[in-house]
Amino acid sequence: MYLGKVTGTVVAERKAAGLEGKKILLVQPVDEHGTKMGDVQAAIDTVQAGVGDLVYLVGSREAALACDPWFVPVDAAIVGIVDGIDAGAKP
Repeated sequence: MYLGKVTGTVVAERKAAGLEGKKILLVQPVDEHGTKMGDVQAAIDTVQAGVGDLVYLVGSREAALACDPWFVPVDAAIVGIVDGIDAGAKP
């Protein structure tokens, strides 16, 4: 599980079976202080997140299992919207 900031949306005319009607969002992975970590990625939204939201995601097999129907071909799925983080002072 990891954190990310939603930066945009993806519009797809055609999707794999099981992904019809699912929203795809662009997410920038971040650390607990909001510092960018890695490349922007596309993720399936399971919680009605929006641009600007801080979210937490799962990847790999867990992402495929987070969707309904489960085990669809995805690498990342948003499974929660973060209300707050208490990580102490930034080093």
